[in-house]
Amino acid sequence: MVSKSPMSRSLKVASTPSAIVRVCKQILAKLKAHSFPNEDIFSVHLAMEEAFINAVEHGNKMDANKEVRIDYSIDGDKVEIAMTDEGEGFKPNNVPDPRYGENLYKTDGRGLFLIKAYMNEVEFNERGNCVRMVKYKGKPSTSESELQSQTGV
Repeated sequence: MVSKSPMSRSLKVASTPSAIVRVCKQILAKLKAHSFPNEDIFSVHLAMEEAFINAVEHGNKMDANKEVRIDYSIDGDKVEIAMTDEGEGFKPNNVPDPRYGENLYKTDGRGLFLIKAYMNEVEFNERGNCVRMVKYKGKPSTSESELQSQTGV
């Protein structure tokens, strides 16, 4: 049986796309043990994969000699995950919205858009090489909240 007490962990993962699989399984199992709803587990899974792929591809430039640091904490109310790559960083506000104009046909920016849509809080360090994501248990994500306010459901 997994303890439901608050926990924090930090680990370094190889900068290869497949390295996130083991980490996802580990963290998602702990969310389940903390009675997070399936919708929240899905949101965290999607955001973690997108953030990790961004760190590997854009941050570490697919350099397998680099690592991605993952810090996470889980308690009864929320999960907080920070991913830090060894890259130069970027300016998140300079990433265009993929839902409009010519950006509809580009693949860039979709991962960041999904992270922001599925997590409750998303912020970057000043350098732009670390993303901090928070999901509150049972709290609708941005996309769910917006959908409910638009449709009245």
